[in-house]
Amino acid sequence: MFGPFPSSSATAACNATNRIISRFRQDNLTALIQMTEEEYGDRVLFGKNLAFSFDMHDLDHFDELPINGEPQKTISLDYKKFLNEHFQEQSTPELKPVEKTNDSFLWCEVEKYLNATLNEMAEATRIEDLCCTLYDMLASVKSGDELQNELFELLGPDGLELIEKLLQNRITIVDRFLNSSNDHKLQALQDNCKKILGENAKPNYGCQVTIQSEQEKQLMKQYRREEKRIARREKKAGEDGEIAEGVMCFDPKELRIQREQALMNARSVPILSRQRDMDVEKIRYPHVYDSQAEAMRTSAFIAGAKMILPEGIQRENNKMYEEVKIPYSEPMPVGFEEKPVYIQDLDEIGQLAFKGMRRLNRIQSIVFETAYNTNENMLICAPTGAGKTNIAMLTVLHEIRQHFQQGVIKKNEFKIVYVAPMKALAAEMTNYFSKRLEPLGIVVKELTGDMQLSKNEILRTQVESTQSMIRILGLSATLPNYLDVATFLHVNPCIGLFYFDGRFRPVPLGQTFLGVKSANKVQQLNNMDEVCYEGVLKQVKAGHQVMVFVHARNATVRTAMSLIERAKNSGQISCFLPTQGTEYGHAEKQVQKSRNKQVRELFPDGFSIHHAGMLRQDRNLVENLFSNGHIKVLVCTATLAWGVNLPAHAVIIKGTQIYAAKRGSFVDLGILDVMQIFGRAGRPQFDRFGEGIIITTHDKLSHYLTLLTQQNPIESQFLESLADNLNAEIALGTVTNVEEAVKWISYTYLYVRMRANPLVYGISHKAYQIDPTLAKHREQLVIEVGRKLDKARMIRFEERTGYFSSTDLGRTASHYYIKYNTIETFNELFDAHKTESDIFAIVSKAEEFDQIKVREEEIEELDALLNNFCELSAPGGVENSYGKINILLQTYISRGEMDSFSLISDSAYVAQNAARIVRALFEIALRKRWPAMTYRLLNLSKVIDKRLWGWASPLRQFSVLPPHILTRLEEKNLTVDKLKDMRKDEIGHMLHHVNIGLKVKQCVHQIPSVTMEASIQPITRTVLRVTLSICPDFTWNDQVHGTVGEPWWIWVEDPTNDHIYHSEYFIVLKKQVISKEAQLLVFTIPIFEPLPSQYYIRAVSDRWLGAEAVCIINFQHLILPERHPPHTELLDLQPLPITALGCEAYEALYNFSHFNPVQTQIFHTLYHTDCNVLLGAPTGSGKTVAAELAIFRVFNKYPTSKAVYIAPLKALVRERMDDWKVRIEEKLGKKVIELTGDVTPDMKSIAKADLIVTTPEKWDGVSRSWQNRNYVKQVTILIIDEIHLLGEERGPVLEVIVSRTNFISSHTEKPVRIVGLSTALANARDLADWLNIHQMGLFNFRPSVRPVPLEVHIQGFPGQHYCPRMASMNKPTFQAIRSHSPAKPVLIFVSSRRQTRLTALELIAFLATEEDPKQWLNMDEREMENIIGTLRDSNLKLTLAFGIGMHHAGLHERDRKTVEELFVNCKVQVLIATSTLAWGVNFPAHLVIIKGTEYYDGKTRRYVDFPITDVLQMMGRAGRPQFDDQGKAVILVHDIKKDFYKKFLYEPFPVESSLLGVLSDHLNAEIAGGTITSKQDAMDYITWTYFFRRLIMNPSYYNLSDVSHDSVNKFLSSLVEKSLVELELSYCIEIGEDNRSIEPLTYGRIASYYYLKHQTVKMFKERLKPECGTEELLSILSDAEEYTDLPVRHNEDHMNSELAKCLPFESNPHSYDSPHTKAHLLLQAHLSRTMLPCPDYDTDTKTVLDQALRVCQAMLDVAANQGWLVTALNITNLVQMVIQGRWLKDSSLLSVPNIEHHHLHIFRKWSTGTKGGRTGCHGFIECLPELLHACGGKDHVFSSMMENELTAVKMKQAWNFLSHLPVIDVGLSVKGWWDDSVEGHGELSITTLTSDKRNDNRWIKLHADQEYVLQVSLQRVHFGFHKGKQDSHAVTPRFPKLKDEGWFLILGEVDKRELIALKRVGYVRNHHVVSISFYTPELPGRYIYTLYLMSDCYLGLDQQYDIHLNVTPASISAQVNEEVSDALIDLKVK
Repeated sequence: MFGPFPSSSATAACNATNRIISRFRQDNLTALIQMTEEEYGDRVLFGKNLAFSFDMHDLDHFDELPINGEPQKTISLDYKKFLNEHFQEQSTPELKPVEKTNDSFLWCEVEKYLNATLNEMAEATRIEDLCCTLYDMLASVKSGDELQNELFELLGPDGLELIEKLLQNRITIVDRFLNSSNDHKLQALQDNCKKILGENAKPNYGCQVTIQSEQEKQLMKQYRREEKRIARREKKAGEDGEIAEGVMCFDPKELRIQREQALMNARSVPILSRQRDMDVEKIRYPHVYDSQAEAMRTSAFIAGAKMILPEGIQRENNKMYEEVKIPYSEPMPVGFEEKPVYIQDLDEIGQLAFKGMRRLNRIQSIVFETAYNTNENMLICAPTGAGKTNIAMLTVLHEIRQHFQQGVIKKNEFKIVYVAPMKALAAEMTNYFSKRLEPLGIVVKELTGDMQLSKNEILRTQVESTQSMIRILGLSATLPNYLDVATFLHVNPCIGLFYFDGRFRPVPLGQTFLGVKSANKVQQLNNMDEVCYEGVLKQVKAGHQVMVFVHARNATVRTAMSLIERAKNSGQISCFLPTQGTEYGHAEKQVQKSRNKQVRELFPDGFSIHHAGMLRQDRNLVENLFSNGHIKVLVCTATLAWGVNLPAHAVIIKGTQIYAAKRGSFVDLGILDVMQIFGRAGRPQFDRFGEGIIITTHDKLSHYLTLLTQQNPIESQFLESLADNLNAEIALGTVTNVEEAVKWISYTYLYVRMRANPLVYGISHKAYQIDPTLAKHREQLVIEVGRKLDKARMIRFEERTGYFSSTDLGRTASHYYIKYNTIETFNELFDAHKTESDIFAIVSKAEEFDQIKVREEEIEELDALLNNFCELSAPGGVENSYGKINILLQTYISRGEMDSFSLISDSAYVAQNAARIVRALFEIALRKRWPAMTYRLLNLSKVIDKRLWGWASPLRQFSVLPPHILTRLEEKNLTVDKLKDMRKDEIGHMLHHVNIGLKVKQCVHQIPSVTMEASIQPITRTVLRVTLSICPDFTWNDQVHGTVGEPWWIWVEDPTNDHIYHSEYFIVLKKQVISKEAQLLVFTIPIFEPLPSQYYIRAVSDRWLGAEAVCIINFQHLILPERHPPHTELLDLQPLPITALGCEAYEALYNFSHFNPVQTQIFHTLYHTDCNVLLGAPTGSGKTVAAELAIFRVFNKYPTSKAVYIAPLKALVRERMDDWKVRIEEKLGKKVIELTGDVTPDMKSIAKADLIVTTPEKWDGVSRSWQNRNYVKQVTILIIDEIHLLGEERGPVLEVIVSRTNFISSHTEKPVRIVGLSTALANARDLADWLNIHQMGLFNFRPSVRPVPLEVHIQGFPGQHYCPRMASMNKPTFQAIRSHSPAKPVLIFVSSRRQTRLTALELIAFLATEEDPKQWLNMDEREMENIIGTLRDSNLKLTLAFGIGMHHAGLHERDRKTVEELFVNCKVQVLIATSTLAWGVNFPAHLVIIKGTEYYDGKTRRYVDFPITDVLQMMGRAGRPQFDDQGKAVILVHDIKKDFYKKFLYEPFPVESSLLGVLSDHLNAEIAGGTITSKQDAMDYITWTYFFRRLIMNPSYYNLSDVSHDSVNKFLSSLVEKSLVELELSYCIEIGEDNRSIEPLTYGRIASYYYLKHQTVKMFKERLKPECGTEELLSILSDAEEYTDLPVRHNEDHMNSELAKCLPFESNPHSYDSPHTKAHLLLQAHLSRTMLPCPDYDTDTKTVLDQALRVCQAMLDVAANQGWLVTALNITNLVQMVIQGRWLKDSSLLSVPNIEHHHLHIFRKWSTGTKGGRTGCHGFIECLPELLHACGGKDHVFSSMMENELTAVKMKQAWNFLSHLPVIDVGLSVKGWWDDSVEGHGELSITTLTSDKRNDNRWIKLHADQEYVLQVSLQRVHFGFHKGKQDSHAVTPRFPKLKDEGWFLILGEVDKRELIALKRVGYVRNHHVVSISFYTPELPGRYIYTLYLMSDCYLGLDQQYDIHLNVTPASISAQVNEEVSDALIDLKVK
């Protein structure tokens, strides 16, 4: 409105006005306004006259908004004035109706024509349109003939009559129209509008909704179009300097000139261009230097039928040819604002990269700012040779600089990809960038068909998919439609578009066009050679080098020969001879070495050739010779122009016909090639100008002239490969339906050009007008391609819904870059029973080889190859191209030599593609599960890779063995197996070459081989689990095998049915080979009855021929498990009201009125009987209520006894606690207590509890010593939730608990009721038998009786590797949410924390493309922002804003609670959680998506499947009983597992026992507890277990051959024997002399008490020494067996090695992937308070610390048992360190929260004496006790010390810690027996003050070899800190669990380093007396014992006291001693 008026100025103006006004008073202002009004009464206030304009912008995509800053337009905003001005004629009543205007002739004729062709009445708008078009054509300057053709194209045969009339009356029509009053059309329209709309159809203000009929809409559009047309004319006039006041002041003549000019301009634009085109040109882009476009803008420019060529042109026309010479143009003058950029001014990175350059050239300097300092996308069009590579370099440096921090380039953070169109160019670029970037240490690698990279090389990093912007830089030669390309690349044309025309060429170019006239083909060729020779001669005489470009490889030699011949004939050969010199001699030698005959022959004459069929080294040689000037004339193909930067002064293109293999005919050389070739003319350093000569036929001369001067736009070639590209997108998962595909096309250049030039792409003008965005056309394209792909089975396309889904075939095609037609060929020809030669024949017919053709001159040689090298038949023979391909492929494998170059290059091409195609076929066969075919193809692909036939000796794969040896090996038929068994000298003798034996032997052992052993376990009658152990059996050699691993394929095949049941890819890692460590694969396969005789497991190396292994699975001794009994039927009962409970207190706990059907059916059994119950029902059917019923029964009947509820996870325990604390404790007044690893209440509160909620491990630990724990005996009911977890790795604990409970109840004769709750089970009967349940207590409902029915979708995903497979699931996840649950809550389960983050980020990326990206957030954004402010996790902050929550153990407790709350209250719709949530927290959702069913198992370091129970549990979360009538579960799995899940999600899974693996530990516990005392007891114990039941039912699963009494007996006996031997070796038990009885040992008791594995105590016994330091103890602690399960995830070994560098103690550098090393590092990091690399490590640290205390306590007991004082003290210190998270060597002051090293100096200033009044103390504060003393319990003293250092909050935390520290006063006395009992009456007190050693009073007299009791009284000193009740918990900010304060009392003798006694003391509240009994030494003398009081949780509070003993001999009255000892026993009670 105001033109270029920025808002900042507006603001400034308003501010100024405000400031002025603020000076006035209110009345002044009123007066002022009044005055103004009087003065300008008739003026309208600013803005009052703005009326709403109906001339709204019709925002079609291509209607540009008027651009600010175009003053020429006079736009009036007053609509009425507008109408009056433009439509004055409206008032004239005699306006004729439309038809009668002067051009009525045209109108009538058109109407007639349309009615005739359409057979109906034409609408006015249509007639109108056509009239305009026709008029435009008639008014053009074309001749009648030209017009006739164009009109015919437009109107078709029906319009012949019309065309005739139009052409006859052309002049009249045009004149009439121009002279008629300006624009009747507009008035007529205006009229019609008024007529249709009625005068008052619309109100006069902006009405939001207008209702129009279709006709009205068309009319209004037409009307606006006319208005715009007028406005445009106004504007044109304005530009020409006339004052434009409406159109009326124009006279028709002028208008006519205008019109003509417009039409002339239109000539250079496609006929149907958009209205925008001429307008666009008006915009001046800052960086576009386009002289032609500028010329077009000036009025003098006229484009006729032929384009006017530049000035100074020379033409010559003779009989032979016509020649047009265009001289070279002068360079563009330098603009004043252009400043060259000097390298020295760049930053250091820039200087390093551009070393050796002084400054950037012109173009680079212009581009510099944008390229080097912004992230803008850029398009740079500049002539060839203008230095675009350096511009690329600038952008590369910009990217590098963004990742440059503190002088380090973070190389893992970025990847830069440079895409070049040809291999040769890629090689050149690689060299260039490598040189430039070398100083920066950046690696540049080439990835082309020639240069494969391993995954490792491409990625030293794994790039996570992020939403980061990718910058695109496009480089091109000068191309005409640069704006289209800029649009396609999303370049901002005002910033990133740079266009430099020919004036910027570093060397200006003169062009010569020669058209040879002869029509006779032979004559023509001859003439061309002649003309070419003249051109060459002329240049060579002038001393220049020349390049001649031809278009076929064989033409290079032909042309060179003909040129030499002509030179010799005319005697001018001397001009061509190279100058002789020293260098020349050197060059000559090199040429003679070349294998290429032609190069050798041509060189002496100064000629050479160059094409892609030559070998790389020959090509390089020729390039060097040319650049050094040894070759005068180089004849080459176009690849040289693209690939190699080799300039010459003159370039000649000889002939413009090029053979297109796709079409099978000759086509014209493309303009791009010509420009690229011309770009090679002129050498920047030497020439003033270059010359380009193009020799063509006369008829094509004008074609190339217009092309090179006028430059036609580049069109898109995308349609040809649309099918392949669409398939790739579908396979990737980026396109999943038609709508997305249509959108995808809109991002292509094809779309940009289709809209600019629809005719080229077969879109009629009419179609384009109806559908301007071409949506319909694009949809049509997509659907056609979709159908094609569907027919080829590459995708599944459901036309009804428009959904695409990818198939294996399509994914394989996309992965291997196989074309659609090839796949069609395969579908037709490929089946399960093809031989090798059939396969070769199929491969030869692939579309990839279309461009290979049979050349006449090759046939003979092909024949020879066929006879000499082809091992298999080659159908098609030498005449057909597919026969040729087959021959070449076989020759390549046989390593045959070829002579003709065309064959060599074809052969290389064939080999490269064939390898890829065969690999693809291999995958297809594997997916189709054809074993023989798969095997054959895998071998063939290796045959091609290695160029060895399958029957050759595998040793040929080693280059170290000489050929004659290999031949001899093959003759003697020495197989690898034979050679393995022979000695090296034997081999030497066999081969008549003694010394070679060793080498052969080494090679034989380096061929990868594996040994496999399979064990099978039937899970059900139809499913087998196979555990395959694969052991590498070869020697590793880095030169041969690389450094990573050897890949293998493995599959299970059924030979009778010819089918593969399972296949996978695995890698044998280098370290596994070296350590000979076996790898376990576990998978399931189906079996069928009757049982097949055998299956094979085949392992085949992916790389090596002859490396394979087979393992046979035999089914002869397989016993299938029993069939499972049927499920309990759900009876149709009346729902039971809750009043049935008969107790109002209970009824009040429920918020429903009736029990559900399942609860109704089990109510009586649970609530009114005491029998054991097993309830199997699907998740969500209300099992918790069942548990409560059983608990209420106990409350009612046995109020004094206890109920125990066992839940498998802490999270479940927490959930139950939160619920029952309220409902059972508060409302019913019963005491509920939690007993877990985190929470261990004291004995008193346990004794008082009515209900104990606990985890299996904890209860197992507690009930192990049931004899002396009364509360265990008081339990009357044991409720085990999720009892089906018996089959998982923690199952054995449940088994032991139940067995022990039954055992206890049989001893105490008090029955304990067991209630088991589980999901639906397959073998419920066995479980019930074991739990002692009869028919009455067994309820096992089928999975389908869910309260909310569940609909399950299983989708399989391919892909070898876990991470990419997970990534491909993201889109389907998003799709599933959109289709199944767009507005209801969704739970997504993933396997790891990293996956929660990645999935969330991907979902956000998908949301970003939606209309409403925050659609999943159901709350106010501002409210959400407040919540986000309280979170700690940065990722969570991002995701929650989009309504996506994340939930995993790595989150902070409070963050987790926040997320849970938001999700439960439906504030966020999507929650992504790790699998633990499925068990831990009960929030159901409408839709559950399980994204992947494997997790990374740190122990085996590979991905393993979730237990099926977990999957069922996750699915169980779908469907919310209150809200949904159905739940949905979508399971995304690895495609090979799809069948398995299909089976088990619907039929329940049998539960097997997993006790076997951990039997020893449980036996040890029972032995230590005294329940097992002999081997027979152990046998009996096993018969109590569930394992025993299953052993009988499914013997094969446990490797038991048959179930006769004897076999079972032997099996169990050997089992017990084995376990007991293990325990004996671990020093836990002792087997008696009689070989029957068993005695527990101390170590066994320690293991059992601390719940440790027996391997751990064994390790303690072997590694603890009398004096272990901290470092050693830390290492022993982290090697505990308990840490083997600590996960070491993907890539964490790198993180570990990085972390290790920051820590004090060394770790073993070869074991960074070991869980123990990781535990070691995490412990050190915890003590050093090092930053951890990722959040996972925080949770892992928590896991490590959880176990650490238990392990340390056990270590302490071991040390004490051995009497090792030093070790014991160090262990107590280690415990303190672990809890406080500080090293012992650190000052103990640092354990105060928030106090860091830099604060210590503050305490040094304060001396301990200053406040206490006691001077004489030694000065400043160095440790905690001194600080406590200095503060004296007053917080203000402490705060005055730290006032400037800590914030109030931190100060409070620090003081809280200090004020809780325990200060203990110790008193000591000795009780016992003395001779002269008078002395102290049996008790002596000991002074604890330090005093002189010589002081004799200190020595206490005791008798030798007597028992005494040391009484230690501990008194807590209160500083009056605490108000209220004291808390027994220690303050441990760095330790994850609550820890009770406690003490160790250690009595030791320092001289002997011997520990005498150890006692643990709990929390000292006020006063506590501890007795320690000890024996005095047997020998009299003086001894000093020391008593240590060590805290078990604080550093720096330990005390020690010396006790001086004077031991005298015992007297006669020693016998009395015995009695005293007895009397003393009561003192020893703990």
